[in-house]
Amino acid sequence: MSAAFFENLRLSWVEVLDIALVTFIFYRGLLLIHGTRAVSVLHGFLLICILYYLSGEFGLNTLHWLLTNFLSSVFLVLIILFQADIRKALSSVGAWGFFRSKRREAITEAALDECVLAVFQMARSHTGALLVFERRVPLGDWIARGVELSARMSKELIGTIFFPDTPLHDGAVIVQGETLAAAGCILPLVAGVPLDASLGTRHRAALGITEETDALAVIVSEERGVVSVAEGGKLISPVDERTLKTMLWNLFTKRS
Repeated sequence: MSAAFFENLRLSWVEVLDIALVTFIFYRGLLLIHGTRAVSVLHGFLLICILYYLSGEFGLNTLHWLLTNFLSSVFLVLIILFQADIRKALSSVGAWGFFRSKRREAITEAALDECVLAVFQMARSHTGALLVFERRVPLGDWIARGVELSARMSKELIGTIFFPDTPLHDGAVIVQGETLAAAGCILPLVAGVPLDASLGTRHRAALGITEETDALAVIVSEERGVVSVAEGGKLISPVDERTLKTMLWNLFTKRS
């Protein structure tokens, strides 16, 4: 570019602000879809746009007409296909910044120790369990589907809830700080993700809730006696006591 171009370039502060906002929104959007299936869709969409351009340039009228009709409704198609991803993105935005509640549930180290002890006691006895820890995105919808507890965390209570054949042992316990908010909660199952045959419904539910929200889920496998952690729709397995305590401690220290 010549020096004359830059000499004639005049931007007002409104135009600079406009460019900065668009850049920031685009950057945040890329962060939200990073590592998700939306990346593959963007690649496919880019390919369709290239075909649309080439079909117009080379006179491929039928193909150009088909792509024109497809692209005219592409945004509606994307909203239908990715309604869960869009809902998660909007929830994350709403839970960030000015919209986030200043009140955050805290947890003491003693309560954290109670939770970790309960988890690994259940692992040793091959008692299946699923605990979901709320972060910035509220889990009120899923709490409402369970049995409200509003009880202080203790290893005895957690062990009792997940004891086999008790009414609440099949659902998830949702944790807010050091409070067991609800038990027997029914969570969305992850779909379209290949999992190991040894992973059951609890693991699918943990991946489902962490895919839709920013929650962290702790799973105890009834068959293997292994403790796993789900976060961001990904499974970390197995984890030991020290690792689990560190992850939970970081969860509560970073959320405020």
